[in-house]
Amino acid sequence: MIVDYDKCLHCGGCVGSCPQNAIYLNDYILEFNEDCNNCGRCIKLCPVNALSREA
Repeated sequence: MIVDYDKCLHCGGCVGSCPQNAIYLNDYILEFNEDCNNCGRCIKLCPVNALSREA
């Protein structure tokens, strides 16, 4: 996943939306672990479109 930190509000909505528990908010930096399967749920739920898939 790619995070646009200029847009990210650090709201944590994506963290709670992840069915794999693969997203962490660590000192206002989003981290994705190896359990992320690129399902896109976090992308859909981000209120400011700060997340996208890697190309």
